[in-house]
Parts: sequence; structure tokens; C-alpha cells
Amino acid sequence: MALWILDKDLSFPPVETAGEEGLLAIGGDLKPERLLLAYRKGIFPWYEGDLILWWYPDPRFVLFPNELKINHSTKSLLRKNETAGQTERFELTINKAFKEVIRNCKKIIRPGQEGTWITDEVEEAYLSMHKLGFAHSAEVWQAGELVGGLYGLKLGKIFFGESMFSKISNASRFAFVNYVQQLTHEGIALIDCQVYTEYLESFGARMIPGKEFKEYLEKYIPEKLI
Repeated sequence: MALWILDKDLSFPPVETAGEEGLLAIGGDLKPERLLLAYRKGIFPWYEGDLILWWYPDPRFVLFPNELKINHSTKSLLRKNETAGQTERFELTINKAFKEVIRNCKKIIRPGQEGTWITDEVEEAYLSMHKLGFAHSAEVWQAGELVGGLYGLKLGKIFFGESMFSKISNASRFAFVNYVQQLTHEGIALIDCQVYTEYLESFGARMIPGKEFKEYLEKYIPEKLI
């Protein structure tokens, strides 16, 4: 396939030209204007070494908030948390520690994964997006310590999940379920999970055709974001 190389111009090739695995383009930068343009089109960046790779997987792995599945073990977790002691109880906050969340997502060791795509440049880029009001985090605390969380971008009525971490058992599960419920209350219509994971499938995430995903983007994200 012909791989597009981005330059200083704020543009992307048609998403239909992405390769079989979703690779669309290479290069460019992570300035807010480019990131907003990319996400509005359903394109997201991953680093490979020093290179920015831009992706548009088709089909797309998404979660409709009203399809959230809470299995027996998660229900049990939520019930136990309500009666847990002060030192054992999970507490959820929103946008209280974005910098700490992305730093933990960057440094957490994940089984079977070498390194992280969250480079220093990525970290700084999403911190800038947070300051602009587009990037958001959910944090889980236990006895005053940050033990889990997640972050992503919210554009219009779509939330683009980026990464999550957990220092202790069930912390990321608690963050995810509670934040999805929070997003539902905020009117979010779709959560982009990007690529398939068995973990998110257990919560009800599923594949949809890229064409359908594109229609949701056009419907739920306003043309002018800034």
C-alpha cells in the first residue's frame, strides 16, 4: 500500500486508504489542531520508536454506553465497595489528577507488552488537550493514594478512550464502569475503544463497520471545536 507522509499542512488522506491493519499515515506532529482534526475523522496516533503513526482501524471496536454489561463479579465489587471501610473503599474523582493518570498509564508494566506508545511527546500533547478542555481523566483512590484510572478525549457526544492503569486488583474495572455511567449521564452516545480487547468485550464493546463509525462521528461531533 502507498503510505501517506504528513507534512506541516493540517490534512489527512481519506480514511478509506488505510491498510488492512488500519495504518493510514506517518509523520506530522501532535499539535492540538492536528489532534482535533484527526479524532474528528476517527484517526488516532500511536508511536513506533520516534515515528508518529496514524491509524484508522476498520471495523472499529466501540462501546455504546447503553449496552454496558456489568457482570456478577463487577456487581459484587460495587456492592462491597459501598460497605467497605475507609482504608479499603475506592473513591472516584473526575479530572482531579490528569497528569498523574497519564504518567501512570505511561509507566505501568503490562504483561506481554514491551515499552509504551505514550512517549514524552504524547504525554505533553494530551496534557495540552486537557488544558484546552478536551482530554479528561477518571481517577480511583484508596486511602488517599491513586490506585487506578483512565483518560481519553471527549469531542461532542463521543468519548475516545486512550489508556487505563491499575496498581491493585479491580481499580481500573471500578474506574471504567463508573466513568461509563458518568458519560451516559453527560449524554455521550459512543465510546471509541479503537482496537479489540477481550477485557472491553466483557463490558459490551463490539465491532462496527468503519462506514457506520464515520457516520457517528459526523452526527455527534460539531464541525467547529475551537
